[in-house]
Amino acid sequence: MEGLLCIRVSTEASDPDIAAAMTVMTSAFPPQYGEAWSAPQLASMMRLPGSILVLGWLDEQPIGFGLLRSIAGEAELLLLAVDPRYRGRSHGRRLLDRCMTEAEGTGARTMFLEVRAGNPAIHLYSKAGLRQYNIRRDYYVGSNGVRFDALSFKIILGHD
Repeated sequence: MEGLLCIRVSTEASDPDIAAAMTVMTSAFPPQYGEAWSAPQLASMMRLPGSILVLGWLDEQPIGFGLLRSIAGEAELLLLAVDPRYRGRSHGRRLLDRCMTEAEGTGARTMFLEVRAGNPAIHLYSKAGLRQYNIRRDYYVGSNGVRFDALSFKIILGHD
């Protein structure tokens, strides 16, 4: 039986936080889609104002993360990943919910994300209340040159 998911939030990700996220990134993003970021890209994003890294741990093992940036009342979920060995256990939903909570805490009223058409995570985003509002044709380029559409989603955060 696995332990309870522990979530840690960082606005100034340390080298160990970046390494933990990269462990998940390597396992979670199939290389043929070209979606994974490099450690320098992730570290560079974390140096920008409004960047937040949400890390999920099970028994001291990183199993998922979310990366968002919040600025001027809007947030963008840049990456969300769960190690494939831990999918289907609500960890992705817990990480997504925490990302939305963190975005709200910065004053963001809306959160956006883009996802590759056909990505199984679309079901997760839809169940969480995000709604598709646009398609960017041929936005992503896979490692073999194949192009994929990007679906744009958004959600209004909080309640009035």
